[in-house]
Amino acid sequence: MKRLYFALLALLLAGAASAQTRVFVRGAIAGLDGNVLAVKSRDGRDLKINLAENFGVRAAKAITLADIKPGDFVGPASRKQADGSLVAISLQLFPEALRGRVPEGHMNWDLEPGSMMTNATVAAMVQATGGRELTLEYKGGSQKVLVPESVPIFTTVQGDRSLLVPGAYVFVACMQAADGTLSAAGVNVSKDGVKPAN
Repeated sequence: MKRLYFALLALLLAGAASAQTRVFVRGAIAGLDGNVLAVKSRDGRDLKINLAENFGVRAAKAITLADIKPGDFVGPASRKQADGSLVAISLQLFPEALRGRVPEGHMNWDLEPGSMMTNATVAAMVQATGGRELTLEYKGGSQKVLVPESVPIFTTVQGDRSLLVPGAYVFVACMQAADGTLSAAGVNVSKDGVKPAN
């Protein structure tokens, strides 16, 4: 009987661990108390995020299309046009150290309703009407994305907790437990008015 009890307990604990889901939080910092980050999310919710003991901070830095070159690892958020083509609404150049750590591929995104994200390597760039068309390749596929000159283009650089001040804008990839508790290993934060706009 005792053995059955522990077997059931192990199954319940395993289920609880797998019940965690990945969620993205975007919004303005309300405060930082120890390692608990309070955020007013873009949809008006007051959220608390438990940050890891040695959490990382990355600050957004504005760049231009001229800074993007073939071979770079990028992540454009995009919207699909009526003809099926993709037009970027933001573009992030990932630091090379994140290659292999950021999931690659073409996936649904939540920057706006119906948006997509393509984390991939730039295979080619050509001038196009209104911007540049990037050919992006990832394991198992490729996409072409038009990047208008006007969209936010940024990368991230090393930062520290001194940037986590009230009013600063953050983008945080969190794990949400079954009870709604949020935790994260790091924070992307605005700097000098540049937002992590993905």
